[in-house]
Amino acid sequence: MPEVPSVSRGVIAGSDGAALHAAVDAVFAPGGALATALDGFEARPAQLEMAAAVTDVFADGGVLLAQAGTGTGKTLAYLIPAILSRQRVLISTGTKNLQEQIFFKDLPVLRDTLGVPFTATYMKGRGNYLCLHKFDALRDSPAIRSREDALAIDAIDEWSRETETGDRAEMDDLPEDLAIWPEISATSENCLGGECPRFNDCFVTRMRQRAAESDLVIVNHHLLCADAAVRQSSFGEVIPSCEHAIVDEAHQLEDVATQYFGISVSNYRLDDFARDTDRAIAANLVPDPDRADDLKGDIEHVRDYARLFFGTLQMLRFDAGAGAESRVRVTPALLERAARERSGLVNALEAVEATIALTRELPEDVLALGRRASEVRKDIQFLTRADDPRFVYYLEIRGRGIFLRGSPIDVSEIVRELLLDRMKATVLTSATLSADGSFEYVRGRLGIKAAHEIKLASEFDYRRQAILYLPKKMPDPRSPQFVASAGREVIEILKRTRGRAFVLFTSYNNLRQVHQVASAELEYPILVQGTAPRSSLLREFKATPHAVLFATSSFWQGVDVVGEALSCVIIDKLPFASPGDPITSARIEAINARGGSAFGEYQIPLAILALQQGLGRLIRHRQDRGVLAVLDPRLRTMGYGRRFLASLPPAPVTHDIRAIERFFEEDSSDHG
Repeated sequence: MPEVPSVSRGVIAGSDGAALHAAVDAVFAPGGALATALDGFEARPAQLEMAAAVTDVFADGGVLLAQAGTGTGKTLAYLIPAILSRQRVLISTGTKNLQEQIFFKDLPVLRDTLGVPFTATYMKGRGNYLCLHKFDALRDSPAIRSREDALAIDAIDEWSRETETGDRAEMDDLPEDLAIWPEISATSENCLGGECPRFNDCFVTRMRQRAAESDLVIVNHHLLCADAAVRQSSFGEVIPSCEHAIVDEAHQLEDVATQYFGISVSNYRLDDFARDTDRAIAANLVPDPDRADDLKGDIEHVRDYARLFFGTLQMLRFDAGAGAESRVRVTPALLERAARERSGLVNALEAVEATIALTRELPEDVLALGRRASEVRKDIQFLTRADDPRFVYYLEIRGRGIFLRGSPIDVSEIVRELLLDRMKATVLTSATLSADGSFEYVRGRLGIKAAHEIKLASEFDYRRQAILYLPKKMPDPRSPQFVASAGREVIEILKRTRGRAFVLFTSYNNLRQVHQVASAELEYPILVQGTAPRSSLLREFKATPHAVLFATSSFWQGVDVVGEALSCVIIDKLPFASPGDPITSARIEAINARGGSAFGEYQIPLAILALQQGLGRLIRHRQDRGVLAVLDPRLRTMGYGRRFLASLPPAPVTHDIRAIERFFEEDSSDHG
């Protein structure tokens, strides 16, 4: 991890805003620090405007909403005022990719350029870090391991003695799906905090200490929300106190907050708890043999009732009409049909709590198991009551995992209380924050009352660099004929672009059907989401000439492919969130119940932002050229289509597929 020399705060802080503005202006000026250090650097008008707006909010306080189109250079526009303000600044990103870019690429350049020393710490979620105490127990246990696990334990043991950070990303050869990692990672659920025998050596403790001494703290939204959600826990808080925050990729914040401020129990969570209790008993951490036997019986009951409880929940999915859906909404009446299994599981967890509470002289590891039993019991009771009107309750199946969840329907108050109200100054920025030319949607969703607003157009020349292809004749996307027509269009478009495309779908079902047709007709290499990890697919796409990637929602944002390798983005349907999704349906009901129009106020703006993100994958550089294609006829046939078209990049629109050939022929002649 790069070390940056420290400096006391207050170089500019405390002086008036004019001094900070002058310092920022000097850095961006012709002949200034950036122009001197970076060959060919020339500040863009939008970049200067954003830097000035960020400087204003850092000097005067408040909230800034800044939509900055791709290519405006927004990262430098907020980093430079942040560094020169001499305040501790929390910077949160939507993706680890941007987090890494800021820490490993942008900050070293600014350290060498600005002549102002500063410190920075890069923080990930706790699950990325090795827990030395748990690893000691695993390494020294007599359990029989597979050869692969034994080799991994030896490799981790050697690395743990050398690493400064304990971040598993340092171990390139460690498989992404290493089975033992969840058993040895530094999760908050089984953290012993100050009672841990390895507390002073703990990588999370050391990360927290580094962050507390740093000028810039670089996190991602997952850690930001996870940390805020466990602030009431003695050992949960990792991020140090900050009064200035920059939230990049802020369009993702509502979804991440919904995930982390919810409550969840799963068969995995109960399995992990039972396994950790077994290990404590096997390691003789319960000194009284009778009590150890009692605890062994209690945990067997937990295991048995958990199996019955989650098995019943899985059956209830179908009674709730889940079909092929992975998530299905549940009601108190439906959950009451699992009442017997729930009572058995709750009683078994209470027995674990009682056995531990009645046993003297137990080590902290076992006392922590008692606290975990209490927490999971309370969560099960809350979720099976399903009666808090602020939450939506649903079942979710992911692989072998069965999850019962409760998610907040509205996170606006939570975001305001736990983020905005704690800060003197907050900048929320993204390339996609406004819909219909207004920030009203994002202000409502994130609880933002008063804010300064700035919208900066992209520096790219979309009229020259792109065309938007909308097919003349396409059936309604809800009709049975749509997928076949979409398949034919995809084939014809890709023949003219010579592959080099992302084909993005709103559902796996459409992806599979179109892929089946296209793969038989096209000679280009086709990659499909789900066949390999996301990072591997991206690497292969960039390295393979004329490749085509078929993908769904996870490739609609946070993906950056510069140059000819990506010359076309095709989107099958307008990305409306499924009204059958439990969270979406609950939000629609809540808006309609208060007299609003959920379709106009919520569903359309949300889909506009998603479409902007998907199409935003195409043009990432001033030299990029390409075709945007949307196959959904509702852009032209429905009144609300105008709202979508008005929010898209200002590329020329064509309904003639031959225009795609002409567009690339022009490109060839330009380079000829």
